[in-house]
Amino acid sequence: MIGMRILVTGGAGFIGSNFVLRALAADKTTEATVLDSLTYAADTRNLEGVEKDGRYRFVKGDIRDPAITERLVPECDAMVNFAAESHVDYSIANPRLFYETNVLGTLNLLEAARKHDKRFIQISTDEVYGDVEKGESRESDALAPSSPYSSSKASADLLVCSYCRTYGLDAKITRTTNNYGPFQHIEKLIPKFAILAMLNRKLTVYGSGESVREWIHVRDNCDAIMAVLKKGRKGQVYNIGSGERRSVMDIAGLVVSQLGRDRSLITHVEGRPGEDSRYALDSSQIRALGWKPSFTFEKGIADTVEWYKENRAWWEEKADTHDLGDRHTKLG
Repeated sequence: MIGMRILVTGGAGFIGSNFVLRALAADKTTEATVLDSLTYAADTRNLEGVEKDGRYRFVKGDIRDPAITERLVPECDAMVNFAAESHVDYSIANPRLFYETNVLGTLNLLEAARKHDKRFIQISTDEVYGDVEKGESRESDALAPSSPYSSSKASADLLVCSYCRTYGLDAKITRTTNNYGPFQHIEKLIPKFAILAMLNRKLTVYGSGESVREWIHVRDNCDAIMAVLKKGRKGQVYNIGSGERRSVMDIAGLVVSQLGRDRSLITHVEGRPGEDSRYALDSSQIRALGWKPSFTFEKGIADTVEWYKENRAWWEEKADTHDLGDRHTKLG
């Protein structure tokens, strides 16, 4: 990545901001432009560590706006697309918004990348594979998304593949498992559980809470994405997983234990429509690039819960405008 100019869409969000911080720290010649529309899930405070760095700049804008992408894309060497609507519950209530951003927005970026011959990385999700009752999903497996969110991401993935095949675009796709770590919005499972436990309020989970996800620390995911940017093969899909698979009840138990609370805080609500029971990834291809996770799950959870304890001001204003108690907890 020496001397690379990267356009990071959605770079004020959880994973995107962590990627910008990691990329700029990894190489002192890398430059990053963040394009973000600043929806509720984004926060420019996530990037306070680099806001005065001359190698970083922020542009407020929407990936669906061709005028903005036409202005920014010629100035970069590579694009990394984190921009997406990502809350499954919201996708069930408003699927149109998810398709407008996740599919049409990605199409707009691909057109700009094709026109200006830029490298492109699409950040996707393991949810495009759907349920994995046993074994692990491989990159060659058929896509079987279950929610409007995951179907919009699967659609975007297919667009990227078509641009590789039809136009010869130098593009790659990463499909990662559930991320956790600093700066994650309070609607997501682990920060929501941590905040509710700190407030001594009920931690609500869907159904039995036995749905299993594979969990990865956001910094490990960002390092894997950088490995794909540097060494990934054109047209390749890369699964990014840690092998750390835990149920929702496991997560709830770890969080309340970390905060010294009683398990009686954990309560159950009716299951969500279309809920997948298990995700698991075969990550051998990304590991073949020399990447491996550095965080154990227990250490990662402990560090994450501690971050939310120490950064109460960061999440308190979000909690003032976001229903933590009555809305069902998002899985992942």
